[in-house]
Amino acid sequence: MNTQSPQDARQRIGEVLLERGLINEDQLRIALQRQKNDNKPLGEQLLALNFITEQDMRDAVSEAAGYKSFDLSGNVANAAALSLIPKSLAIRHVLFPVSFDASNGHLVIVAANPDDIVARDAISPHLVQHGQRIIPAWRIAPSAHVLAAIDKFYDHELSIEGILIELESGELDLNALTQTGVSYSHPIVRLTDAIISDAVSRNASDIHFEPEEQFLRVRYRIDGVLRPVRSLSKTHWMALLVRMKVLSGMNIAETRAPQDGRISLSLFGRQIDFRTASHPTIHGENFVLRILDRKMGIVSLEKLGMTTTQFNLLERMLKRPEGILLVTGPTGSGKTTTLYSILSHLNNDTVNIMTLEDPVEYPLPLIRQTSIAETIKLDFSNGIRSLMRQDPDIILVGEIRDHDTAEMALRAAMTGHQVFSTLHTNSALGSVSRLHDLGIVDDMFAANLIGIIAQRLVRRLCPLCKTAYEPDDSERKLMGLSPTEKLTIYRQRGCPDCENQGYKGRLAIMELLHFDRGMIELVTRSANLKELTDYANTHHFMPLIEDGIRRVREGLTSLEEVRRVVDFSERMEG
Repeated sequence: MNTQSPQDARQRIGEVLLERGLINEDQLRIALQRQKNDNKPLGEQLLALNFITEQDMRDAVSEAAGYKSFDLSGNVANAAALSLIPKSLAIRHVLFPVSFDASNGHLVIVAANPDDIVARDAISPHLVQHGQRIIPAWRIAPSAHVLAAIDKFYDHELSIEGILIELESGELDLNALTQTGVSYSHPIVRLTDAIISDAVSRNASDIHFEPEEQFLRVRYRIDGVLRPVRSLSKTHWMALLVRMKVLSGMNIAETRAPQDGRISLSLFGRQIDFRTASHPTIHGENFVLRILDRKMGIVSLEKLGMTTTQFNLLERMLKRPEGILLVTGPTGSGKTTTLYSILSHLNNDTVNIMTLEDPVEYPLPLIRQTSIAETIKLDFSNGIRSLMRQDPDIILVGEIRDHDTAEMALRAAMTGHQVFSTLHTNSALGSVSRLHDLGIVDDMFAANLIGIIAQRLVRRLCPLCKTAYEPDDSERKLMGLSPTEKLTIYRQRGCPDCENQGYKGRLAIMELLHFDRGMIELVTRSANLKELTDYANTHHFMPLIEDGIRRVREGLTSLEEVRRVVDFSERMEG
């Protein structure tokens, strides 16, 4: 608990603002004089006098009080959190429960005065749920913002089931939904938030709204697999679509052409972005939200699950000061996550990292990130030309799609830059023929390639319900086990913790191909795939299939799951 008294914190606000140069001594003196007359907090006095902005005050108050500030605008109600603290108590002590994680008992509370001992004592009896110990984490925000959140979110039905019952019993005002400031009392507003919140809480990566002839199907992509979660009356679809288009900044009158947009919301105590896209179909507009959760999307290089040999090889490749490193795999194989992990590993004050992405998914500190825009003719090829004039050390090109982009990326590598990019191929060695197909001369790209990473994502077995068993003869053959080798592996079963799927979370399997002198020489003389494969296998190359089997041996995933994403046909025939 913070030991600083509220009075000390209020006195510190003036010092913080002075240190930041946001007010001068005369302005502070005027505010303090007014404070003697009406005894309002110093921050409110400075706001009333227009000496500072609300953002300045929020940051100063949080710094002075020793708490993180919290922006309640764009916040989505969390029914579990609201149920823990009664509205009367929230109003009396000017506090608002933002989010509650039942798995660890973590409750985020935003308050105008987090140091209020009376408020802490008053809520303690309510922080008991089936014997679970609930741990509050306090944040700070202006009292006006806290009271506005209380007024907005309390006393409304927030569960999806409850909102649907409410929808069936009343008429909808579609015109009201065309306004971004529409009241939270509108059930469609709450239904939209409830579905989004439910998807994020279940670690979904995408939300699909798919209209059929008679109903609306809602599906989440969880751990790379689509799961049907709801079937709604199609009478609600137009209202839901209008609401999401307004939030995304789309044209609600346009229904025949594809559109895309972005949404930014505060859920579970953190900021989450959504990339949205609509697409016309014969039964109406399809709508998909890609969830861009920074907490889930950026992983440290050490946590990618590579072997010591793989990690050391990657570090060796990254120490080369110029050249191209490619990450390959199909859509949804985690290529962007791996690239962001590499950039975060290299990111510091001594290098200039610049990116071209389609679009920027996760903002990273210190890195200059740019979204390509066809409307202003800023594509990957033209973008690289522009970046070259910005004195970069490291360049990330979101994807090499054509000859011009590949050629420009190679030119950047040839002029002393590290270049990272993605390529849609099935394997690391398959990237060689793909670059050849793009019209790049073999000896040109061979000499400038640092290496190629090919990867897939497989679902992680639920640790609570996975079942051990001895592999049968066909499985032993697939895994390359000797007749005498004994091994226990695991398969999925299903339990409430993993929603009876048998899997919870994902992990990457990958193969790393280092372009050393021998590999460069083979590619330069246009060696065939067998020669390249034989050379790689004798130089510490672990194919994707072997890395998948390694994960099966470790008990982290099932053989069935690896077979879902990796081709075992050669082993089955052999």
